[in-house]
Amino acid sequence: MSHTVLACLWMTGAIVSFSSMAVGGRAISAGLDTFEIMMYRSFIGIAIVVSLAKWSGTLGQINRAQIGLHVVRNICHFTGQNLWFAALPMIPLAQLFALEFTSPLWILLLAPIFLGERLTANRIAAAIAGFIGILVVVRPGVDTVNIGVVMAALAAIGFAGSIVFTRMLTRTDSITSILFFLTVLQALFGVVCAGFDGDIALPDRQSVPWLILVGCAGLLAHYCLTKAVTFAPVTVIIPVDFLRLPLIAVIGMVFYDEGVDPWVIVGAAIIFIANYANILIETRKAKI
Repeated sequence: MSHTVLACLWMTGAIVSFSSMAVGGRAISAGLDTFEIMMYRSFIGIAIVVSLAKWSGTLGQINRAQIGLHVVRNICHFTGQNLWFAALPMIPLAQLFALEFTSPLWILLLAPIFLGERLTANRIAAAIAGFIGILVVVRPGVDTVNIGVVMAALAAIGFAGSIVFTRMLTRTDSITSILFFLTVLQALFGVVCAGFDGDIALPDRQSVPWLILVGCAGLLAHYCLTKAVTFAPVTVIIPVDFLRLPLIAVIGMVFYDEGVDPWVIVGAAIIFIANYANILIETRKAKI
């Protein structure tokens, strides 16, 4: 099995995890602010990472050699994730995810600078086609530009930086080390920001199960994403994440009565074709 296919399989796990996190995040958004959600999610993540690392004997892999890069990576992610959670209850799920999918365009700009990855014609074509699909889904206009849309668009930039720096960290650090600093630094940022006003809300009984889902799904998503970028360049595996759009559109329709109009189907089809063509080309190149 080629590395490109393995990366795509790991991205499938990330797609399911991110979608689950959206459902859980929307369920608790009324009772907790974004900083509190991030803080509690990170506490759950720390417990999971340390327990699994101890069980698997990988605690010794955690090191501070790249602590500066970990901090930069997690600042990008913390900013992007907070903006994403803030936009979550404001706009339809399909629109939120569609705007988030502008991340590959930012990655195309960042990857050559920080990672030294080449911009091949098929990768550029896949990203452009995917962006066209996003425009078909969102159909931006004056009436769609609100604070939720702006937050979702800015979140994409934060996620792009996080993904690029994750790729850099995989060259020197183990997954255990990356996930450990992800949860610890995010928890630290969350405590500082949530407690800045001197008032940190406690989750009620109804929120606890959703927080556990958000914590587990968020951590699993990052594990799958980190595994994916160890098998293929970010400019190859990230377009696969576009497939999250039709999945979340169905979730929005079934659970939140958001509806799916024909343009969402058309846009999702464009995105799927672009990704499928890109995967085929990269797979054939790996066999040569």
